[in-house]
Amino acid sequence: MADDHTHVQGFFTARAADWDSRFPDDGPAYAAAVHSLALGPGDAVLDAGCGTGRALPALRVAVGPRGAVLGVDLTAAMLESAVRAGRDRSGALLLADVARLPLRSQSLDAVFAAGLISHLSHPGPDLAELARVVRPGGQLALFHPIGRAALAARHGRRITDADLRAEHNLRPLLARSGWRLDSYTDEDDRFLALAVRTL
Repeated sequence: MADDHTHVQGFFTARAADWDSRFPDDGPAYAAAVHSLALGPGDAVLDAGCGTGRALPALRVAVGPRGAVLGVDLTAAMLESAVRAGRDRSGALLLADVARLPLRSQSLDAVFAAGLISHLSHPGPDLAELARVVRPGGQLALFHPIGRAALAARHGRRITDADLRAEHNLRPLLARSGWRLDSYTDEDDRFLALAVRTL
Protein backbone atom coordinates (compact mmCIF):
# COMPACT_ATOMS: atom_id res chain seq x y z
CA MET A 1 0.00 0.00 0.00
CA ALA A 2 1.30 3.45 -0.87
CA ASP A 3 2.04 5.88 1.93
CA ASP A 4 1.71 8.94 -0.29
CA HIS A 5 0.86 10.02 -3.80
CA THR A 6 4.46 10.80 -4.71
CA HIS A 7 5.35 7.10 -4.49
CA VAL A 8 2.38 6.05 -6.64
CA GLN A 9 3.02 8.77 -9.22
CA GLY A 10 6.71 7.91 -9.39
CA PHE A 11 6.01 4.20 -9.81
CA PHE A 12 3.56 4.68 -12.68
CA THR A 13 5.31 7.59 -14.37
CA ALA A 14 8.39 5.42 -14.83
CA ARG A 15 6.30 2.65 -16.41
CA ALA A 16 3.66 4.57 -18.37
CA ALA A 17 5.33 4.58 -21.79
CA ASP A 18 5.58 0.80 -22.08
CA TRP A 19 2.76 -0.27 -19.74
CA ASP A 20 0.50 -1.65 -22.47
CA SER A 21 3.32 -3.50 -24.23
CA ARG A 22 4.19 -5.26 -20.96
CA PHE A 23 0.67 -6.70 -20.72
CA PRO A 24 -0.49 -7.04 -24.34
CA ASP A 25 -2.98 -9.86 -23.81
CA ASP A 26 -5.14 -8.34 -21.06
CA GLY A 27 -7.82 -6.86 -23.34
CA PRO A 28 -10.27 -9.79 -23.24
CA ALA A 29 -9.99 -10.01 -19.44
CA TYR A 30 -10.84 -6.31 -19.13
CA ALA A 31 -13.79 -6.71 -21.48
CA ALA A 32 -15.12 -9.70 -19.52
CA ALA A 33 -14.81 -7.82 -16.23
CA VAL A 34 -16.66 -4.82 -17.66
CA HIS A 35 -19.38 -7.16 -18.96
CA SER A 36 -19.88 -8.47 -15.41
CA LEU A 37 -21.12 -5.03 -14.34
CA ALA A 38 -24.15 -5.46 -16.64
CA LEU A 39 -24.13 -1.77 -17.53
CA GLY A 40 -26.93 -0.51 -19.73
CA PRO A 41 -27.28 2.11 -22.45
CA GLY A 42 -27.14 5.60 -21.01
CA ASP A 43 -25.42 4.61 -17.76
CA ALA A 44 -22.66 6.74 -16.23
CA VAL A 45 -19.49 4.90 -15.20
CA LEU A 46 -16.13 5.84 -13.71
CA ASP A 47 -12.88 4.01 -14.38
CA ALA A 48 -11.09 4.82 -11.12
CA GLY A 49 -7.32 4.69 -11.48
CA CYS A 50 -7.79 4.18 -15.21
CA GLY A 51 -4.08 4.17 -16.07
CA THR A 52 -3.65 3.90 -19.83
CA GLY A 53 -7.40 3.47 -20.25
CA ARG A 54 -7.53 -0.18 -21.19
CA ALA A 55 -11.08 -0.55 -19.86
CA LEU A 56 -12.46 2.59 -21.53
CA PRO A 57 -13.37 1.06 -24.93
CA ALA A 58 -15.29 -1.79 -23.28
CA LEU A 59 -17.02 0.66 -20.92
CA ARG A 60 -18.05 2.82 -23.88
CA VAL A 61 -19.52 -0.19 -25.69
CA ALA A 62 -21.42 -1.13 -22.51
CA VAL A 63 -23.05 2.28 -21.97
CA GLY A 64 -23.44 3.23 -25.64
CA PRO A 65 -23.20 6.69 -27.19
CA ARG A 66 -25.69 8.22 -24.72
CA GLY A 67 -23.79 6.97 -21.68
CA ALA A 68 -21.02 8.77 -19.81
CA VAL A 69 -17.55 7.28 -19.38
CA LEU A 70 -14.94 9.02 -17.22
CA GLY A 71 -11.39 7.84 -16.60
CA VAL A 72 -9.63 9.30 -13.56
CA ASP A 73 -5.98 8.79 -12.70
CA LEU A 74 -3.44 10.39 -10.40
CA THR A 75 -0.54 10.08 -12.86
CA ALA A 76 -0.37 12.43 -15.84
CA ALA A 77 1.98 10.14 -17.76
CA MET A 78 -0.56 7.31 -17.68
CA LEU A 79 -3.28 9.58 -19.04
CA GLU A 80 -0.89 10.77 -21.76
CA SER A 81 -0.37 7.13 -22.75
CA ALA A 82 -4.16 6.68 -22.86
CA VAL A 83 -4.41 9.62 -25.26
CA ARG A 84 -1.60 8.26 -27.46
CA ALA A 85 -3.49 4.96 -27.64
CA GLY A 86 -6.65 6.83 -28.73
CA ARG A 87 -8.64 5.75 -25.70
CA ASP A 88 -9.71 9.30 -24.95
CA ARG A 89 -12.21 8.77 -27.80
CA SER A 90 -14.03 6.28 -25.54
CA GLY A 91 -14.31 8.52 -22.48
CA ALA A 92 -13.28 11.77 -20.86
CA LEU A 93 -9.95 11.69 -19.00
CA LEU A 94 -9.35 13.60 -15.80
CA LEU A 95 -6.20 14.02 -13.69
CA ALA A 96 -7.59 13.64 -10.18
CA ASP A 97 -7.31 11.75 -6.90
CA VAL A 98 -9.93 9.04 -6.34
CA ALA A 99 -9.85 10.03 -2.66
CA ARG A 100 -11.28 13.46 -3.57
CA LEU A 101 -13.36 13.13 -6.71
CA PRO A 102 -14.69 16.32 -8.31
CA LEU A 103 -18.06 14.66 -8.90
CA ARG A 104 -21.54 15.13 -7.47
CA SER A 105 -22.79 12.61 -4.95
CA GLN A 106 -24.81 9.71 -6.43
CA SER A 107 -24.00 10.85 -9.99
CA LEU A 108 -22.76 7.47 -11.28
CA ASP A 109 -24.21 4.04 -11.91
CA ALA A 110 -20.95 2.13 -11.45
CA VAL A 111 -17.23 2.28 -10.76
CA PHE A 112 -14.67 0.03 -12.42
CA ALA A 113 -11.30 -0.18 -10.67
CA ALA A 114 -8.49 -2.30 -12.08
CA GLY A 115 -5.53 -2.83 -9.79
CA LEU A 116 -6.52 0.19 -7.72
CA ILE A 117 -7.06 -1.10 -4.21
CA SER A 118 -3.43 -2.00 -3.49
CA HIS A 119 -2.39 1.58 -4.34
CA LEU A 120 -4.85 3.36 -2.06
CA SER A 121 -3.26 5.25 0.82
CA HIS A 122 -6.41 4.97 2.96
CA PRO A 123 -8.52 2.10 1.60
CA GLY A 124 -11.53 2.60 3.85
CA PRO A 125 -12.06 6.33 3.28
CA ASP A 126 -11.08 6.00 -0.38
CA LEU A 127 -13.65 3.26 -1.00
CA ALA A 128 -16.19 5.40 0.86
CA GLU A 129 -15.44 8.25 -1.55
CA LEU A 130 -16.17 5.90 -4.46
CA ALA A 131 -19.43 4.98 -2.73
CA ARG A 132 -20.32 8.66 -2.36
CA VAL A 133 -20.41 9.22 -6.11
CA VAL A 134 -22.47 6.09 -6.90
CA ARG A 135 -26.25 5.92 -6.59
CA PRO A 136 -27.72 3.41 -4.12
CA GLY A 137 -27.85 0.05 -5.87
CA GLY A 138 -24.98 1.01 -8.18
CA GLN A 139 -21.99 -1.27 -8.57
CA LEU A 140 -18.27 -1.45 -7.95
CA ALA A 141 -15.93 -3.85 -9.75
CA LEU A 142 -12.49 -4.38 -8.20
CA PHE A 143 -10.53 -6.17 -10.89
CA HIS A 144 -7.10 -7.49 -11.76
CA PRO A 145 -6.34 -9.57 -14.86
CA ILE A 146 -4.58 -12.18 -12.74
CA GLY A 147 -5.38 -13.52 -9.29
CA ARG A 148 -3.71 -12.74 -6.00
CA ALA A 149 -1.39 -15.76 -5.96
CA ALA A 150 -0.27 -15.27 -9.55
CA LEU A 151 0.34 -11.57 -8.95
CA ALA A 152 2.34 -12.25 -5.80
CA ALA A 153 4.44 -14.84 -7.65
CA ARG A 154 5.09 -12.32 -10.43
CA HIS A 155 6.63 -10.05 -7.78
CA GLY A 156 8.50 -12.83 -5.99
CA ARG A 157 6.21 -12.84 -2.96
CA ARG A 158 3.62 -15.09 -1.36
CA ILE A 159 0.13 -14.03 -0.39
CA THR A 160 -0.65 -13.78 3.31
CA ASP A 161 -3.79 -13.63 5.43
CA ALA A 162 -3.14 -9.90 5.81
CA ASP A 163 -3.66 -9.27 2.08
CA LEU A 164 -6.29 -6.54 1.77
CA ARG A 165 -7.83 -8.31 -1.24
CA ALA A 166 -8.41 -11.56 0.65
CA GLU A 167 -12.15 -12.08 0.95
CA HIS A 168 -12.12 -12.16 4.77
CA ASN A 169 -10.48 -8.70 4.77
CA LEU A 170 -12.21 -7.17 1.77
CA ARG A 171 -15.80 -8.00 2.75
CA PRO A 172 -15.81 -6.05 6.06
CA LEU A 173 -13.73 -3.23 4.55
CA LEU A 174 -16.31 -2.76 1.82
CA ALA A 175 -19.19 -3.01 4.30
CA ARG A 176 -17.69 -0.22 6.42
CA SER A 177 -17.27 1.89 3.26
CA GLY A 178 -20.84 1.74 1.97
CA TRP A 179 -20.62 -1.39 -0.20
CA ARG A 180 -21.95 -4.94 0.01
CA LEU A 181 -19.72 -7.60 -1.52
CA ASP A 182 -21.91 -9.68 -3.81
CA SER A 183 -19.43 -11.94 -5.58
CA TYR A 184 -15.76 -12.75 -5.20
CA THR A 185 -13.50 -14.55 -7.69
CA ASP A 186 -9.79 -15.13 -7.13
CA GLU A 187 -8.37 -17.47 -9.76
CA ASP A 188 -5.04 -17.63 -11.55
CA ASP A 189 -6.41 -15.79 -14.57
CA ARG A 190 -8.44 -13.08 -12.82
CA PHE A 191 -9.41 -11.34 -9.62
CA LEU A 192 -12.88 -9.83 -9.57
CA ALA A 193 -14.87 -8.58 -6.59
CA LEU A 194 -18.31 -7.15 -7.36
CA ALA A 195 -20.03 -4.98 -4.77
CA VAL A 196 -23.29 -3.04 -4.60
CA ARG A 197 -23.72 0.43 -3.11
CA THR A 198 -25.86 0.14 -0.01
CA LEU A 199 -28.50 2.69 1.00
